[in-house]
Amino acid sequence: MGKPTERFSDRVSNYVRYRPSYPQALVDTLMTECHLDSQSTIADVGSGTGIFSRLMLDKDCYVSGVEPNRNMREAAERQLAGYHKFSSIDGQSERTGLDDSSIDLITAAQSFHWFETGDTRQEFLRILKPGGYVALIWNQRKIEQPFQIEYDRMLRQYASDYSAVNHMNISPEDILDFFSPNKVAKFEFDNSQIFDLSGFLGRMQSSSYVPKTGTAEHLRLIQAAEDLFNRYQSSGTISFEYNSVFYLAEFSD
Repeated sequence: MGKPTERFSDRVSNYVRYRPSYPQALVDTLMTECHLDSQSTIADVGSGTGIFSRLMLDKDCYVSGVEPNRNMREAAERQLAGYHKFSSIDGQSERTGLDDSSIDLITAAQSFHWFETGDTRQEFLRILKPGGYVALIWNQRKIEQPFQIEYDRMLRQYASDYSAVNHMNISPEDILDFFSPNKVAKFEFDNSQIFDLSGFLGRMQSSSYVPKTGTAEHLRLIQAAEDLFNRYQSSGTISFEYNSVFYLAEFSD
């Protein structure tokens, strides 16, 4: 399957254009629950192209984006060049390069499922200030909807890596184990994107499990996706629905 840190190198343009952001209510809740203000320091670990970092920068927090993939990190640097409170770090969840006891909140938006959790936990404890928080955040497709049921079935059939790396394989027990012995709160919000056919195909191809362009497997998937879109579209678009979820805990041994 290749190194996890390299899986998105050829997906960056689609990631920037088609990946969803997160609801403002989610960000506002995080600000309130973690008592954040303009002096607060955020480590956005696995920050990718900076989607979540931007939301925290817009709240006037200091944000360090920690991202091991060079292509994604450089995309974030371009996207966020206008924010003087943003810093970009070539690091990983278990080696962030951040100072001891320097961070108020660690966020992992759409990235925790790539972490080596044992070493990551120790690193998070090292860089957090006493009383600091960790938030694990995902946009999770509403897979109970008819379109999403078929979309999921299609990916399992035509994208051979899908079952191995799909973030929805993370169980509540995995999350509780990572946070243990700390009490975890869960928050959920509705989120959605409207796509025409090209947007839908771009969104699909932003995922690391989609076969590489030019392969027979990729062509078969595109053909199946076009057929799926045509069966569910209304006035040339579909609604791609998510639950935006985050798990939050004050993090300590």
